[in-house]
Amino acid sequence: MTIADEFRALHERPEPFLLPNPWDAGTARLLAGLGFEALATTSLGVANVVGRTRATRAEILANVREIAEATPLPVSADLENCFADDPAEAAKMVGAAADAGAVGASIEDLTSDPQKPIYELGLAVDRVRAAVETARARSVVLTARCENQWLGVNDLADTIRRLQAYEEAGADVLYAPGLRTLEEIRAVVTSVGKPVNVVMGFADPSITLDQLAGIGVRRVSIGAALSRLALKSFMDGAREMRAGRFGFVADLPPVSEVQQFFG
Repeated sequence: MTIADEFRALHERPEPFLLPNPWDAGTARLLAGLGFEALATTSLGVANVVGRTRATRAEILANVREIAEATPLPVSADLENCFADDPAEAAKMVGAAADAGAVGASIEDLTSDPQKPIYELGLAVDRVRAAVETARARSVVLTARCENQWLGVNDLADTIRRLQAYEEAGADVLYAPGLRTLEEIRAVVTSVGKPVNVVMGFADPSITLDQLAGIGVRRVSIGAALSRLALKSFMDGAREMRAGRFGFVADLPPVSEVQQFFG
């Protein structure tokens, strides 16, 4: 069984699998050492590393390669809107991610135009269809994302309509970041036939993995939440240091606890 086969098989078992999002080789190795079965990149995590609000196409692909080479685990690539409006050009990003070692990839219906942030449905479907064609040729699991809810467009009916269209276009996994309640998540899962990814970086944090399993969710990611958590700890410690106190040192893990996963 290839690593691509392993990743696809994770989506086919009855219980959901956890797909955490490292942002460099070190965090990838930590997550692998903690027993996770697959990894996903985070474009916002990459942007955080380079100190900007967005990462470039080249930076995202370099990060995919770094994480794919860091562990033997399957890696799915967060490719944003694939850095192109044109379907054929967008599909090239999926091929580039496969070249970098990814066995999964995502495409969003988010444009780069703040005046019209979501692609018209026909174009969005064409983009998914082109990405699917490339993904199938490269044995990549293709995730199609509807960004309505994340943008604050609280039109669940339109979100579901779009996800159904992306499923019809051949997407392997469906994803609507910004779903917040168990009821919203259930509405999406029961409206489509393909596996659904839920990102818990936006959802009600009281929702448990068992509850997600109970409504048929197949994959659970966290987006840039671990990166943001790390930055919060960094800023808290830096602020304490700036104030002349060093109490945070008492909470540090032993160096050996971290380095045991680095080999």
